[in-house]
Amino acid sequence: MPKIEVYCTQTCPYCRMAEALLERKGVEYTKIFIDGDAEAWSQMELRSKRKTVPQIFIGDYHVGGFDDLSALNAAGELDPLLEA
Repeated sequence: MPKIEVYCTQTCPYCRMAEALLERKGVEYTKIFIDGDAEAWSQMELRSKRKTVPQIFIGDYHVGGFDDLSALNAAGELDPLLEA
């Protein structure tokens, strides 16, 4: 199973929805909180080329945010990524 990382903040509702979806899938993931952490925020921006949270990575694949994760799931493309 690939390493899953979620860049998030403490108060972001889309972060919570992304986490809930990953939990429903039964996968473990690492939360990287960027609130007040300029280094983590900078790392997220460098990796994702985006400034919003959540930013989700499955292995080296940048999924994007919650909408992207949800779309992958609806299209049946999320499970294969999680099992790779």
